[in-house]
Amino acid sequence: MIKVGVIGGAGYTAGELLRILVGHPETDVTFVHSTSNAGNPIHSIHKDLIGDIEGDFTDQLKLDEVDVIFICSGHGHSRTFLESHEVPASLKVVDLSNEFRLKEDADGFVYGLPELNLEAIKGATKIANPGCFATAIQLAILPLAAKGQLTEDVHVNAITGSTGAGQNPSKTSHFSWRNNNISIYKAFSHQHLGEINQSIQQLQNGYAGDVKFLPVRGNFTKGIFASVYTQCTLSEEEVIAAYKDFYKDAAFVYVLDEAPDMKMVVNTNKCLINVQKHGDTVLVQSCIDNLVKGASGQAVQNMNLMFGLDQKTGLQLKSVGF
Repeated sequence: MIKVGVIGGAGYTAGELLRILVGHPETDVTFVHSTSNAGNPIHSIHKDLIGDIEGDFTDQLKLDEVDVIFICSGHGHSRTFLESHEVPASLKVVDLSNEFRLKEDADGFVYGLPELNLEAIKGATKIANPGCFATAIQLAILPLAAKGQLTEDVHVNAITGSTGAGQNPSKTSHFSWRNNNISIYKAFSHQHLGEINQSIQQLQNGYAGDVKFLPVRGNFTKGIFASVYTQCTLSEEEVIAAYKDFYKDAAFVYVLDEAPDMKMVVNTNKCLINVQKHGDTVLVQSCIDNLVKGASGQAVQNMNLMFGLDQKTGLQLKSVGF
């Protein structure tokens, strides 16, 4: 069994991670670390896990007793945590923050998008898990980059659920503001653009265009739906074939012949994609669950690869249905 420690165990990503791990046939959750909740039952915060997970949050770290840790502490804390604790050389680390995603900040971390860096992830000891928006958008455009077909600006409109803002309430995430509401934020300046552009350059070095991204706050809890369009010289048949070829061995990416609905992916580790041509413009629709494929599910997918397991182990999750 793979012995797992979870750092920053009280937030949304940690809760989603624990829901997956308790059903994973090859993992044993050894400790869940939270200084603010130490001594409290884990199910006192993640209430749906009552009967599924025993034990309390702890403020003690037993890093020499686990095989892998997931750092779910939020942005700005992971590097400090790793620098302030003695981490065994054999310990594998999956970090869900944005601190190690860019090459200039990587410090030995491999960027954990399996559809792009599969072999590197298999041999890695430290993984920088991609951002949620970044995952949906990259999966929408990387097949074009692989074909050298990104020649103009890429336009993105993507809407996300309120869980993407984290568990602590804010004026733009509490129910009375978010419900029956919609708004744009960080227009053209979202923090995930760095990793998106980095991955484009990995496949199409020299791309000189711009990814013009409008992030949208949605009035729902979970999910991301991205609409991406750019100019493309390939015919519709050619571009669809390029996408199906790029993802032919991908464990969780499905290229559909019809446009997906976001509800089809909520509570799963899937990414559903549809590709259309409208004149000389290619439109790609991409949807994921922001907390699963966009965070904790992808983190477990990376863990599976690091330990030589099938990517789908423990991730046969069911959507919410209709």
